[in-house]
Amino acid sequence: MAAVEDQLKLIVEAVQSDAEIGKFLASPNIESGKKLALLKQALGSHVSELVLDMLALLIARRRQGLLGEVYEAYTRVAADELGQARATIYTAQELSEVELKAVEAQFGALLAKVVRAEQVVQPNLLGGIQVRIGDRLYDGSLSGKLARLEKTLKTKAL
Repeated sequence: MAAVEDQLKLIVEAVQSDAEIGKFLASPNIESGKKLALLKQALGSHVSELVLDMLALLIARRRQGLLGEVYEAYTRVAADELGQARATIYTAQELSEVELKAVEAQFGALLAKVVRAEQVVQPNLLGGIQVRIGDRLYDGSLSGKLARLEKTLKTKAL
């Protein structure tokens, strides 16, 4: 599973980083067979037959623009199957490696999964953290607490 994820990531990054590749794949004037032949030639030894077949299907159906979404969906399904979860941790200041591992461990215990996190620094949070795992947001930021306090005060004032 990890090999397929790495291969998909390689292809997505190549397409996103080079506008010419994206134009080539999106061009309706080029036959899908030619597109696939060139991609097989360029990626052949780096990508498994499974990934090439998926790429061929997307190109044949003119859905190559969905490659990024396919990669995201695959990583979610694979991580769930392996008992893992991806998290994005938003903080006002960068966390140390030890602090980041502690947050991963705490949310891993909460979800009974292994949490792999990436960190995003957002100075407007003022303090605390926000953790997004899937479609859930755990908001422990100071700005979030102030917003909840303001909402409570407005509700009671009415």
